Amino acid sequence: MADVFLERFVPAHSEGQPASVLPSVLQCAAFLEFEWLDHAFSARHTGDWLAAHPALTLRQIHSNLVFRSDGLSDRQCEGDALISNEAGRRIGVRTADCVPILIADERTRAVAAVHAGWRGTASRVARAAVEKMTFEFGSRPEDLHAAMGPAIRECCYEVGAEVVRELAPLFPEWPAEEKPGKRHLDLVEANRRILHEAGVSASRIYDCGRCTYCEPEFFFSYRREPANPGRMVSSIVRVAA
Repeated sequence: MADVFLERFVPAHSEGQPASVLPSVLQCAAFLEFEWLDHAFSARHTGDWLAAHPALTLRQIHSNLVFRSDGLSDRQCEGDALISNEAGRRIGVRTADCVPILIADERTRAVAAVHAGWRGTASRVARAAVEKMTFEFGSRPEDLHAAMGPAIRECCYEVGAEVVRELAPLFPEWPAEEKPGKRHLDLVEANRRILHEAGVSASRIYDCGRCTYCEPEFFFSYRREPANPGRMVSSIVRVAA
Protein backbone atom coordinates (compact mmCIF):
# COMPACT_ATOMS: atom_id res chain seq x y z
CA MET A 1 0.00 0.00 0.00
CA ALA A 2 3.05 2.31 0.06
CA ASP A 3 2.13 3.65 -3.38
CA VAL A 4 -0.90 5.45 -1.94
CA PHE A 5 1.40 7.75 0.05
CA LEU A 6 3.36 10.67 -1.35
CA GLU A 7 6.58 12.23 -0.06
CA ARG A 8 6.40 15.99 0.15
CA PHE A 9 9.63 17.93 -0.17
CA VAL A 10 9.15 21.17 1.72
CA PRO A 11 11.93 23.43 3.03
CA ALA A 12 13.89 21.27 5.47
CA HIS A 13 17.63 21.77 5.71
CA SER A 14 19.41 19.40 8.10
CA GLU A 15 22.91 18.02 8.48
CA GLY A 16 24.10 20.04 5.51
CA GLN A 17 21.82 18.33 3.03
CA PRO A 18 19.64 20.27 0.56
CA ALA A 19 15.88 20.31 1.01
CA SER A 20 15.33 18.26 -2.14
CA VAL A 21 17.08 15.24 -0.58
CA LEU A 22 15.02 14.89 2.59
CA PRO A 23 11.25 14.45 2.62
CA SER A 24 9.68 16.45 5.44
CA VAL A 25 6.20 14.98 5.39
CA LEU A 26 4.28 12.05 3.99
CA GLN A 27 0.72 12.46 2.77
CA CYS A 28 -1.93 9.92 1.89
CA ALA A 29 -3.02 10.31 -1.73
CA ALA A 30 -6.62 9.36 -0.91
CA PHE A 31 -6.85 12.17 1.64
CA LEU A 32 -5.64 14.70 -0.94
CA GLU A 33 -8.91 14.15 -2.80
CA PHE A 34 -10.70 16.07 -0.05
CA GLU A 35 -10.37 19.82 -0.64
CA TRP A 36 -11.68 20.51 2.86
CA LEU A 37 -8.88 18.55 4.54
CA ASP A 38 -5.19 19.02 5.30
CA HIS A 39 -2.98 16.36 6.88
CA ALA A 40 0.61 15.17 7.14
CA PHE A 41 2.84 12.58 8.75
CA SER A 42 6.08 14.36 9.58
CA ALA A 43 9.49 12.75 9.19
CA ARG A 44 12.80 13.23 10.97
CA HIS A 45 13.78 16.31 9.01
CA THR A 46 10.85 18.66 9.33
CA GLY A 47 12.64 22.01 9.27
CA ASP A 48 10.12 24.72 9.97
CA TRP A 49 7.12 22.64 8.93
CA LEU A 50 5.98 21.75 12.46
CA ALA A 51 6.37 25.31 13.67
CA ALA A 52 4.24 26.51 10.75
CA HIS A 53 1.58 23.84 11.39
CA PRO A 54 1.09 23.63 15.18
CA ALA A 55 -1.25 20.89 16.34
CA LEU A 56 -3.26 20.30 19.47
CA THR A 57 -1.93 17.17 21.18
CA LEU A 58 -2.47 15.18 24.38
CA ARG A 59 -0.14 13.92 27.09
CA GLN A 60 0.01 10.43 25.67
CA ILE A 61 -0.22 7.55 28.15
CA HIS A 62 -0.74 4.43 25.98
CA SER A 63 -4.45 4.23 26.71
CA ASN A 64 -7.73 4.08 24.80
CA LEU A 65 -8.89 7.49 26.03
CA VAL A 66 -10.37 9.74 23.34
CA PHE A 67 -11.03 13.48 23.69
CA ARG A 68 -13.00 15.96 21.62
CA SER A 69 -10.85 18.97 20.76
CA ASP A 70 -13.36 21.67 21.66
CA GLY A 71 -11.96 24.06 24.27
CA LEU A 72 -8.75 22.12 24.90
CA SER A 73 -5.27 23.60 25.06
CA ASP A 74 -2.18 21.71 23.96
CA ARG A 75 -1.34 18.74 26.22
CA GLN A 76 -4.09 19.68 28.65
CA CYS A 77 -5.43 16.12 28.96
CA GLU A 78 -3.98 12.63 29.22
CA GLY A 79 -5.10 10.30 26.45
CA ASP A 80 -4.20 8.88 23.07
CA ALA A 81 -6.76 10.03 20.51
CA LEU A 82 -8.34 13.32 19.56
CA ILE A 83 -11.43 13.93 17.45
CA SER A 84 -12.67 17.20 15.97
CA ASN A 85 -15.18 18.76 13.63
CA GLU A 86 -13.88 22.29 14.15
CA ALA A 87 -12.72 24.07 11.01
CA GLY A 88 -9.14 25.27 11.43
CA ARG A 89 -8.34 23.20 14.56
CA ARG A 90 -5.40 20.95 13.75
CA ILE A 91 -5.09 17.87 15.96
CA GLY A 92 -2.17 15.49 16.14
CA VAL A 93 -0.21 12.72 17.83
CA ARG A 94 3.50 12.26 18.51
CA THR A 95 5.21 8.98 17.66
CA ALA A 96 8.62 7.35 17.39
CA ASP A 97 7.68 3.69 16.61
CA CYS A 98 4.01 3.56 17.65
CA VAL A 99 1.40 3.67 14.90
CA PRO A 100 0.00 7.11 14.00
CA ILE A 101 -3.51 6.87 12.55
CA LEU A 102 -5.36 9.75 10.92
CA ILE A 103 -9.08 9.36 10.21
CA ALA A 104 -11.34 11.47 7.99
CA ASP A 105 -15.10 11.30 7.59
CA GLU A 106 -16.01 12.13 4.01
CA ARG A 107 -19.65 12.87 4.93
CA THR A 108 -19.52 14.88 8.18
CA ARG A 109 -15.95 16.17 7.68
CA ALA A 110 -15.01 15.13 11.20
CA VAL A 111 -11.42 14.01 11.77
CA ALA A 112 -9.37 12.05 14.30
CA ALA A 113 -5.74 11.53 15.25
CA VAL A 114 -4.80 8.32 17.07
CA HIS A 115 -1.62 7.15 18.83
CA ALA A 116 -1.48 3.34 18.94
CA GLY A 117 1.37 1.70 20.79
CA TRP A 118 1.04 -1.94 21.78
CA ARG A 119 -0.92 -1.10 24.94
CA GLY A 120 -3.27 1.22 23.08
CA THR A 121 -3.65 -1.40 20.38
CA ALA A 122 -4.48 -4.06 22.97
CA SER A 123 -7.15 -1.75 24.41
CA ARG A 124 -8.49 -0.97 20.89
CA VAL A 125 -7.81 2.78 20.88
CA ALA A 126 -8.55 3.01 17.15
CA ARG A 127 -11.98 1.46 17.66
CA ALA A 128 -12.60 3.83 20.56
CA ALA A 129 -11.89 6.77 18.25
CA VAL A 130 -14.33 5.47 15.64
CA GLU A 131 -17.00 4.97 18.30
CA LYS A 132 -16.40 8.45 19.73
CA MET A 133 -16.75 10.00 16.26
CA THR A 134 -20.03 8.13 15.85
CA PHE A 135 -21.32 9.32 19.22
CA GLU A 136 -20.18 12.94 18.95
CA PHE A 137 -20.58 13.71 15.26
CA GLY A 138 -22.89 11.06 13.85
CA SER A 139 -20.09 9.51 11.83
CA ARG A 140 -20.74 6.17 10.14
CA PRO A 141 -17.82 3.74 9.90
CA GLU A 142 -18.55 3.14 6.21
CA ASP A 143 -17.85 6.85 5.54
CA LEU A 144 -14.44 6.85 7.21
CA HIS A 145 -10.99 6.77 5.66
CA ALA A 146 -8.01 5.82 7.85
CA ALA A 147 -4.33 6.35 7.06
CA MET A 148 -1.51 4.74 9.03
CA GLY A 149 1.87 6.43 8.92
CA PRO A 150 5.47 5.45 9.64
CA ALA A 151 5.80 2.93 12.49
CA ILE A 152 8.05 0.11 13.58
CA ARG A 153 7.31 -2.91 11.43
CA GLU A 154 7.19 -6.64 12.03
CA CYS A 155 10.73 -7.01 10.70
CA CYS A 156 12.13 -5.01 13.62
CA TYR A 157 9.57 -5.35 16.40
CA GLU A 158 10.32 -8.35 18.60
CA VAL A 159 8.14 -8.45 21.71
CA GLY A 160 7.99 -10.60 24.82
CA ALA A 161 5.43 -12.94 26.31
CA GLU A 162 3.32 -10.20 27.95
CA VAL A 163 2.75 -8.39 24.67
CA VAL A 164 2.13 -11.65 22.82
CA ARG A 165 -0.60 -12.59 25.32
CA GLU A 166 -2.27 -9.18 25.06
CA LEU A 167 -2.27 -9.07 21.26
CA ALA A 168 -2.94 -12.77 20.55
CA PRO A 169 -6.74 -12.24 20.18
CA LEU A 170 -6.04 -10.11 17.12
CA PHE A 171 -4.00 -12.88 15.49
CA PRO A 172 -5.99 -16.13 15.60
CA GLU A 173 -3.56 -17.60 13.08
CA TRP A 174 -0.80 -17.62 15.71
CA PRO A 175 -0.20 -21.12 17.09
CA ALA A 176 -1.59 -21.62 20.58
CA GLU A 177 1.14 -21.78 23.19
CA GLU A 178 0.75 -22.60 26.86
CA LYS A 179 3.74 -20.38 27.64
CA PRO A 180 4.14 -17.87 24.82
CA GLY A 181 7.63 -16.65 24.11
CA LYS A 182 9.04 -13.88 22.00
CA ARG A 183 7.52 -13.06 18.64
CA HIS A 184 7.80 -10.44 15.92
CA LEU A 185 4.67 -8.31 16.02
CA ASP A 186 2.96 -6.53 13.12
CA LEU A 187 1.46 -3.61 15.02
CA VAL A 188 0.20 -1.93 11.87
CA GLU A 189 -1.69 -5.05 10.80
CA ALA A 190 -3.19 -5.31 14.29
CA ASN A 191 -4.61 -1.80 13.94
CA ARG A 192 -5.80 -2.47 10.41
CA ARG A 193 -7.81 -5.39 11.78
CA ILE A 194 -9.19 -3.26 14.61
CA LEU A 195 -10.33 -0.56 12.19
CA HIS A 196 -11.91 -3.13 9.91
CA GLU A 197 -13.71 -4.77 12.83
CA ALA A 198 -14.97 -1.30 13.79
CA GLY A 199 -16.64 -1.06 10.39
CA VAL A 200 -14.09 0.83 8.29
CA SER A 201 -13.93 -0.63 4.78
CA ALA A 202 -10.71 -2.51 4.03
CA SER A 203 -10.36 -0.49 0.82
CA ARG A 204 -10.36 2.72 2.88
CA ILE A 205 -7.55 1.76 5.25
CA TYR A 206 -4.23 2.99 3.89
CA ASP A 207 -0.72 2.09 5.04
CA CYS A 208 2.43 3.99 4.10
CA GLY A 209 4.53 0.84 4.52
CA ARG A 210 7.48 2.68 6.09
CA CYS A 211 9.48 1.33 9.04
CA THR A 212 10.77 3.82 11.60
CA TYR A 213 13.49 1.44 12.81
CA CYS A 214 14.77 0.54 9.32
CA GLU A 215 15.09 4.09 8.05
CA PRO A 216 17.16 6.18 10.50
CA GLU A 217 17.80 8.83 7.86
CA PHE A 218 14.08 9.57 7.64
CA PHE A 219 12.45 8.66 10.96
CA PHE A 220 12.94 8.69 14.71
CA SER A 221 12.75 5.34 16.51
CA TYR A 222 12.51 4.88 20.26
CA ARG A 223 13.72 1.29 20.01
CA ARG A 224 16.73 2.29 17.94
CA GLU A 225 17.57 5.48 19.88
CA PRO A 226 16.09 5.08 23.38
CA ALA A 227 18.26 7.79 24.91
CA ASN A 228 17.16 10.52 22.49
CA PRO A 229 14.57 9.27 20.03
CA GLY A 230 12.85 12.52 19.06
CA ARG A 231 9.25 12.47 17.91
CA MET A 232 7.38 12.79 14.63
CA VAL A 233 4.02 14.55 14.61
CA SER A 234 1.10 13.31 12.52
CA SER A 235 -1.70 15.83 12.22
CA ILE A 236 -5.01 16.47 10.50
CA VAL A 237 -7.35 19.45 10.21
CA ARG A 238 -10.67 20.30 8.65
CA VAL A 239 -9.72 23.47 6.79
CA ALA A 240 -13.18 24.37 5.46
CA ALA A 241 -16.72 24.18 6.82
